[in-house]
Amino acid sequence: MPAEWSIQEVAHLAGTTSRTLRHYDHIGLLRPSRVGKDGHRFYDQHCLVRLQRVLLLRELGLGLAAITEVLAGEQDAAAALRTHLALLERERERIGRQIESVRTTLRKTEEEEQLMADEILDGFHHEQYKDEMIQQWGREAYESGAQWWRSLSKQEQDGFQRQQREIASDFGAALTAGRSPDSDEVQAIAQRQYEWVTLGWQGRNPTAEQFAGLGQMYVDDPRFTATYDRHGAGTAAFVRDTMRVYAERELR
Repeated sequence: MPAEWSIQEVAHLAGTTSRTLRHYDHIGLLRPSRVGKDGHRFYDQHCLVRLQRVLLLRELGLGLAAITEVLAGEQDAAAALRTHLALLERERERIGRQIESVRTTLRKTEEEEQLMADEILDGFHHEQYKDEMIQQWGREAYESGAQWWRSLSKQEQDGFQRQQREIASDFGAALTAGRSPDSDEVQAIAQRQYEWVTLGWQGRNPTAEQFAGLGQMYVDDPRFTATYDRHGAGTAAFVRDTMRVYAERELR
């Protein structure tokens, strides 16, 4: 007889409750392999594999209705498991980066070394700013951006962040050299900034108001100000002025 487990055993192994599993049965998400004469539910290996998928998708933030649709569309169990594995490996990579980030922060704090923002925040999601991002740009824009960011590989995320650090550094160098925000040289940097923002917005081109407003946020929000001013005091305000000129010249 194939191996099977009682509802109590499955609930204990999965870290859930029998009530939750009965609810999954009631809505057709996870049927038991067998129901005894006394009404007790039992689950075989196939049920546990399906439960594994349900729990993973729940951790990813999907609701039960969405999970039901996803599983209904999966015809190839092996392909589903490969997707499951890829998601877990990506999450393991993210957690590994968090661990290294905390280690670096702890070491530099103990040794009183200067900390860099990307070292402190590497591996951490931007969901901590979820509410304010939704308020600023709307829920659709936030969710689209969050989904896009999670879809990138570690190498792609690093490249995106490195590109912005290089742009910020060039803004700081231009300010130090006494360049004007409306000079051709500085406006060329603004063009790179615009292209970088467009990439982050998944190809949606910011309007003049949005681009200028983003520049203003670099000054109004001390977190952004501190990041830009690492490249020289006043860099955030310089970037704001440069983006405002670019918006007026190129986007209106």
